[in-house]
Amino acid sequence: MKHKQQLKIPCPSESGFTIIESLIAMLVVTVLLTAIAPVIVLATASRVQARRIELGTLAARSYIDGVRTGAIAAPAAASTSTDFQSFASPTAGSLTCNANAYCTAPATPATTLYCIDGNSDGICSLTNSKDLVIQAYRYNKASTDTTTGYELGVRVYRADGFNSGGNLIAGRKQATFTAGIGDRKAPLVEMTTVIPPQSTSFNEWCNRLKVTGSTTSNTTCN
Repeated sequence: MKHKQQLKIPCPSESGFTIIESLIAMLVVTVLLTAIAPVIVLATASRVQARRIELGTLAARSYIDGVRTGAIAAPAAASTSTDFQSFASPTAGSLTCNANAYCTAPATPATTLYCIDGNSDGICSLTNSKDLVIQAYRYNKASTDTTTGYELGVRVYRADGFNSGGNLIAGRKQATFTAGIGDRKAPLVEMTTVIPPQSTSFNEWCNRLKVTGSTTSNTTCN
């Protein structure tokens, strides 16, 4: 007589992971994620900041090209020195700007701000990090007439940097490598360039660039 084959019942040790094994596996994964999370955050923040600085550089160059070609009016603010750091930064707490136009506030110090509308909503908003605000000044010790040429200085700020009181920062740009959102009150870009006079002559260039008080022959304009 043939006996019926009995079904083999697996032992508990062969039925899969135990609860303790699962918990250990979860703990290992958690430790690994905790270890690499700061690296991921740092890489992402630096990439976003680098892109923001790139856009700030493009905005500054576009503004300079607009001023050089006459498409954008020359800034009204005039500096008394070629030292870029001596020109005061704008005051935060208020911002009234139409898209791609000069702002009417803040008005202290006597400066000129120009709005770059990054999100195409028609204004520069205090709560939008995509909007950029350009602070520009000009310098020509021999004349205040913009047709004679001048040195143009440009700082590019994030619009959301105006969202709290106090002055924005001058002379210290935001770092590309960052683990956070960056210093909103520091400029993304600072640069200077020369806007040539509409009618160029050697005497005009010499008078604008020579050192004040110098008596040497090489700074005498004829």
